[in-house]
Amino acid sequence: MDLLSLVRLARKNWMLIFLSLIISVGAALVVTANMPPKYVATITMLFSSYDKQGAFSPAYQVGTLSQGVQSYATLLTSRRLVSEIATGDEIPRLQARITAEVVPGTVLLRAMVSDADPNRAAALANALGAKFAKLIDQIERPTPTSRPTVKVTVVDQAEVPQKPVSPVPLLNLLIAVLVALVASISALILRERLDTTIKTSDVLQRTSESSTLGIIGYERDARRHPLIVRRDGRSSRAEAFRSLRTNLQFIGVDRQPKSLVITSCLPNEGKSSTSSNLAITLAQTGWRVLLVDGDLRRPRIPDYLGIEGGIGLTDVLIGRARLADVIQTWGEPSLHVLPSGQTPPNPSELLGSQGMRQVLDELTDAFDIVIFDAPPLLPVTDAATLAAICDGVMLVARYGKTRQEHILRATEQLSSINARIVGTVLNFVPAKSSRYDGYGYGYGYETKSEAKAPVTA
Repeated sequence: MDLLSLVRLARKNWMLIFLSLIISVGAALVVTANMPPKYVATITMLFSSYDKQGAFSPAYQVGTLSQGVQSYATLLTSRRLVSEIATGDEIPRLQARITAEVVPGTVLLRAMVSDADPNRAAALANALGAKFAKLIDQIERPTPTSRPTVKVTVVDQAEVPQKPVSPVPLLNLLIAVLVALVASISALILRERLDTTIKTSDVLQRTSESSTLGIIGYERDARRHPLIVRRDGRSSRAEAFRSLRTNLQFIGVDRQPKSLVITSCLPNEGKSSTSSNLAITLAQTGWRVLLVDGDLRRPRIPDYLGIEGGIGLTDVLIGRARLADVIQTWGEPSLHVLPSGQTPPNPSELLGSQGMRQVLDELTDAFDIVIFDAPPLLPVTDAATLAAICDGVMLVARYGKTRQEHILRATEQLSSINARIVGTVLNFVPAKSSRYDGYGYGYGYETKSEAKAPVTA
């Protein structure tokens, strides 16, 4: 992921990042407020030994001893030494609060003692230095009566510290901010990598191996008003469907489909609203268009168009009615609509019957294009059955919901029956999405009430 993509991802999810910062900073403030202060007192000691003349000299002049100062440092935290200034359970706790370090290039040794009480920290450090000097004096005597070979001198006594070394509120806040940023952005990147939903026309085109003919954006009130005829069709969504109509006309110049199945991978991805609005825009150009509600299980077209759907295609297929009697006209210019009719017990068998083929031949002779609103491909086989006898299929994908694996399964299913995918439509694309492909539609026709919200289908 490049820097620009990372910035877009952060901008898109800024609320999540901001919430992470609030939680992290709040936790840091609580932890800091409840942390006991810690003071550190430091004492510095010098090692020296006898030279050849019998006088004491700094141990760095004696190579063998200067190399052993680090070994003496480990004695500062030994139980033998600490037990001289503490008793019982205090011994291991004090051992954990003692730190020793050798000043590089010298024979100086620093001992640091931490404690919640600054006075006690200084007293413990000074007591530790005194006891340490006596210990070295004892263990560095070849015999009890001989003089010690190494001497420890306290150079700097420990003073009472004035400021605690922890907690440091500013440092804790800085760490909290960094942790929140790293954790939230890492989580966003991981989610983005694991997210296989369709969010760009490029991904949709690559996955389906067909052209993306249209990009339909969000509109807040599209759920209540799914058709583009309101406001005289002067909206960004109406313009998007006009663009879809134009692309469909151009893509079929040499092989214009007379019968087109519009379907999706799963329910609620917008295939019914796409079918209705595409049929309306085609009729507005003067085409003789027939919109067929091919979803015999959950018909939606009558609800969208406000027509009677009790009698329709199923009645024609079982010989109960004639086509001329069940086809209705809607709107101006006239759009012809064939409802689904009564819900049959065997939708797939009816759609794949010889009678359906005869009806389709009759419809394609009477109209310039016949558009079928078909059920989703993956749950049932109805759409595939229709696709096998029609000239083309248009696949509708929903932004942020339809997964790439769904598109792959759908295209494989259509390829297995030699159905022709004329193109795809990316639906419900947020207008302000950083991944919104193509140009903005509407040319100023949008109002404040027209913006991001899903539509049903």
